[in-house]
Amino acid sequence: MGVQKGRRRIMVAVAALLALGAGAAVGYRVLAPAEVVTPAQAALPPLVTPPTGVVGRLPAAPLIVDGRLRVYAAQRQLYADRPADSRHRVTPFWSYRRWPAQLDGVLVTGSTVVSRWSDGKVVALDGRTGKVAWRADGPAPGEVSAARRTGAAVVWDPRGIFVAPGPDERMTLVVSGGGELRGYALADGRELWRATGGADCRTDLGTSAAGQVLSVDACAGPASVEFRDAATGVVTGRWRPPGAGPELSVTPLGCLTPRSQCRGLRTSDGRGWLVGPGGPPLAAPALDADDIILSGEFAIGVTGGVLNGREARTGRERWRRGDLGEVRVIAVEPGRVHVLTPERDLITLDPRTGAQRSRFPLTVGEDGLGWVPGLAYAVDGYVAVERIRERARPEDDDQGWFLNSEPVVLAVT
Repeated sequence: MGVQKGRRRIMVAVAALLALGAGAAVGYRVLAPAEVVTPAQAALPPLVTPPTGVVGRLPAAPLIVDGRLRVYAAQRQLYADRPADSRHRVTPFWSYRRWPAQLDGVLVTGSTVVSRWSDGKVVALDGRTGKVAWRADGPAPGEVSAARRTGAAVVWDPRGIFVAPGPDERMTLVVSGGGELRGYALADGRELWRATGGADCRTDLGTSAAGQVLSVDACAGPASVEFRDAATGVVTGRWRPPGAGPELSVTPLGCLTPRSQCRGLRTSDGRGWLVGPGGPPLAAPALDADDIILSGEFAIGVTGGVLNGREARTGRERWRRGDLGEVRVIAVEPGRVHVLTPERDLITLDPRTGAQRSRFPLTVGEDGLGWVPGLAYAVDGYVAVERIRERARPEDDDQGWFLNSEPVVLAVT
């Protein structure tokens, strides 16, 4: 009897160990770090010129790649659909997923889609196929902010990830986090340089069109704007605005993509400045007001209910449009300024002359006009805008914040 009981106990223990091992194996397969790449299985759609007007509405914020594809962000995934002018979101053309890291920021330069993740990993994808071009370790971004369901903050307003032109038109990717800066060759992901020691005393702003990394640095003295060569990481100069107080904050202006290849700055005292390839920034009083935007060499804004364009360097007025009413500038891109009227007409103007390029209602079906613009995006004539409920409050959940389940309207100007 004792022998049988002993055997029974051994068999129960073995079964328990086997069950525990199987559970651990399943748990590891489910929870272990993983990367899933699902590349495109079909050819790219042809490049077309869609007609001017509203394309349709989408549940997520798109990035346009090569005028052919749309790229979206989810919490742990990047994916694309096609064509760029599809009325609705359709079956993914390619997909890239990581686990358990969360997606922190995305930018598109040319046909390369660069993604930054909560664990610091930087992954570049070929936007035309979804295949991984390269991977690199980078500084972790810290706490990843919760994005609303459109993902617009991740793709239209990414933080800590910038690009800058370098010698021979080679692009440099700059990644910032935890007081550390790193530069990578965009073509292959090679780390070119790194700078540390700024966790509590340096704020990295972005890059300039002249190939500089811009930071506000207070590590070795009064807060100053620090200029660093994006290709080498070498600090080339420091600048402090005349009469600046002890606290200095700076907002980049006239950027080609969010905080990348910027042409100007606005300091915390409300003054505007132009950033060039050499020497200190130049004062640009035409940029002093908070609601003035920089489009190329022109300062665009509304004064006394009149939209006008001025030379940013001299302040000389080049054009004015008093016939548009109380418009609001929602997005700019090279050669285009996009403004929205109270009647939700989208008007696109030439920033150099004020001439109208297109005008049409930015409305879809019976959605109505009970919305205000949220984040917006413009590239290659495409414009996408989040639609927020007129009475929405920041503390509202997504259902109370967005106009409907497809709050992003996409248009061609």
